[in-house]
Amino acid sequence: MIPDDLLLDYGSTFEKFNASEIIFNEKSRADFYYQIKIGEVKMFNINDNGKEFVQGIFYDGDSFGEPPLFADFKYPASATALKSTEIYKLSKKNLFRLLADHPKIHLKFTKALAKRLFYKATILKGISGHNPEHRILTLIDFLKSKYGTEGPFQVELTRQQIGDLTGLRVETVIRAVKQLELEGEIEIINRKVFR
Repeated sequence: MIPDDLLLDYGSTFEKFNASEIIFNEKSRADFYYQIKIGEVKMFNINDNGKEFVQGIFYDGDSFGEPPLFADFKYPASATALKSTEIYKLSKKNLFRLLADHPKIHLKFTKALAKRLFYKATILKGISGHNPEHRILTLIDFLKSKYGTEGPFQVELTRQQIGDLTGLRVETVIRAVKQLELEGEIEIINRKVFR
């Protein structure tokens, strides 16, 4: 999102996280902007029954956890590395200075946040009251529109991650994916889902 050299010019540090290592916890104070150089990060909540709800999964070049920086509230979710991950970490003060100095970056940043709001609205609409197959296709189609290329799109999520993002149990995801394959909505090649 923000070019690496610009982040470094404004005082960003570079941190490495191992798989399952917590980057920040829900309800902690938001003081930093995070952008992934390489790796994967999951933002999630744990409910009172111990069930995890995944808010989002972020990849190379994505930023995460920004809304609290702008509205002065605590992180509404925790963030953890899903695999070995390298992240730029920039103070809130320096982020605001960078955005003020670079209006084109600020506009790009605002567009990215608007797309995330659109994703949340699309996913909530797509999973509320719909069958598992519809929920899964809503998620896949959104990911395809964001990350897709020409030709079939390979879903880089595990069945568990699909379940976490759609509010389904993994067993339900497995059955629904098989049904979607039978209906010709998706293809499964070497256990990977394509659409």
